[in-house]
Parts: sequence; C-alpha cells; structure tokens
Amino acid sequence: MTAASQKFEAHALTSSIGAEIRGVDLRQDLSDTAYTFIHQAWLDHKVLLFRNQTLSDPQMVAFSRRFGELDLAPIPGHGRTFVEGIPEMFVISNVEEDGHKIGSLGDGECLWHTDMAYAELPPKASCLYSLEVLSGEGDTGFLNMYEAYESLPKQLKDRIRGLTIKHDTQYTLDGLDRNEGKPLWEAKADGSFDVVTLPGTSHPIVRMHPETLRPALYLGRRQNTYINGLPLNDSEALLDALWAHTDTMGQSTFHHRWRVGDLLIWDNRCVMHRRDAFPPTSRRIMHRTQIRSDLAPAAA
Repeated sequence: MTAASQKFEAHALTSSIGAEIRGVDLRQDLSDTAYTFIHQAWLDHKVLLFRNQTLSDPQMVAFSRRFGELDLAPIPGHGRTFVEGIPEMFVISNVEEDGHKIGSLGDGECLWHTDMAYAELPPKASCLYSLEVLSGEGDTGFLNMYEAYESLPKQLKDRIRGLTIKHDTQYTLDGLDRNEGKPLWEAKADGSFDVVTLPGTSHPIVRMHPETLRPALYLGRRQNTYINGLPLNDSEALLDALWAHTDTMGQSTFHHRWRVGDLLIWDNRCVMHRRDAFPPTSRRIMHRTQIRSDLAPAAA
C-alpha cells in the first residue's frame, strides 16, 4: 500500500498486527492526504511504527493531535507527571536525577493490559516515542483483540455474551489507594478488600470498535476486576479462562524491539500491550501521549 504523492509505504510487520510506515518525517505537518493514508493503515494494522524520528515534544503533540484531542498525563503517584509546560506529555522512565524519579513505570514487567480501562472514556489511542533505550531490553508486545475474540471457543463466546467487567478505580497498578487510604496489600491482609464491592467502571467484555464495526475482546487488566452479576468464584473462573486464552495468544504475537527514534501508535480499542522487564542499571526515557475518546465502549 502506498500514497504516491508522498512516496511513503506501509509494510506489515506480522500477518496479525503491526505495520512500519516508511518515508515519513513526522516533524513536518501531515497533509490531509498523508493523514488519511496513515489513519487507514492504523485501522488496518492496529499498531503503526515510525523509525528514525527526531521529534521535539511539541512536534510529537502535533502529530498525536491529528488523531484527536489529547488527554492530560495521568497522575502516577511517583515521579514527574509531565514534561514541563506540556501537560499532555507523560514521562515513562526508570531514571533518577538528584534523587528524584523523572518519570513513571520504572523497569519492571508490565503484564498485558489496555490503557486506562477504568476510565468512563478510555483513551482511543496511545503514542510512545523512545528518547533513550538499549536495544534488546524492555521489548513491548502487542496483541490483536479482534483475533482474541474470534478465536475464543464457542462455549466461552456464549458465556460472555452481554456481560460486563468492572475495572477497579480505587487502586493503582502498584497497589496504592488513589484516595490515600490503605494500600492494597494492607486491605487484603486485614480482610477489608472485596473485589465485588470495590468501586469501578464497567465496560462490555466484547466491545464494538466504533470505526471498523468489528467486535473485540476488552479485558483491561487482570488485577481487581470482576464480572458483574456473577458469584465471585464464577467471575474468577471465567476471567481466568479469558486471560489464559489471551496469554496463550500473546506468546506468538508481535513484540517490538526498541531503537532510539522509534515512535509507535496503537489503537487502544482493539489492542492490548505489555512490556518486558529490563535491568535497573539501564537508562530508559520515553514520552507518551494519549488520544482522548469521546465514546464509551459499546457492546458488540
């Protein structure tokens, strides 16, 4: 697939997910023709890779805004929230300067998840740009959730029809209470934790993509989720079955090996992603933007 006037191309990275867009300098304003091509390639391939970019933060913001309005960077609980003067730019880093973390998410493994599924309006896309990385460390995996749904055994498809998952709004990924209450481990230790009554936002397990009109499995993340209306044991068993299916698919999907100057944008509505752990002695600095959604997930 090519856009002749701009002389750039989309090269599929796998048969399931991902394409590299070649011949594009994202420092330049995209013409409407170029954006139409890129947007369609994004819908077709779910994840787009742009190599060898040299973007300033305002240029990355300008590119991201072609896909829609941007969310403000989430409050991480530790580290710097955003780039000074650019509140839409989230810093992802394990680096410390003068004893303070300059970003969030450290160097640990990040399991399969969809960004901010706990929000009423989860972001429709995430855009991540590598400023400082070591190749071969901290690879990022991407999973096609259309295929995750389509490949479910019929029995599982029948069981989840019409059901919703409640996504925890109380605790951060690392177990901190967003309202400055007990951390998760303390609540579990004293018996006050109850996933059934935990506050959260509910979304359909199978959501309809608003642009492609294809059904996709929508799981968010495993931690502290509950399938509404089921006894707890049944909810846990069904979630375990769905995640086992997803984890099996994730063993053979696209995993991106980062280089400095890589920019990736993925469709949060039909993609899950994960990150490998990397050595704490390795420096890693990335900047991320999130494209806001104006639609809550709708059932397929």
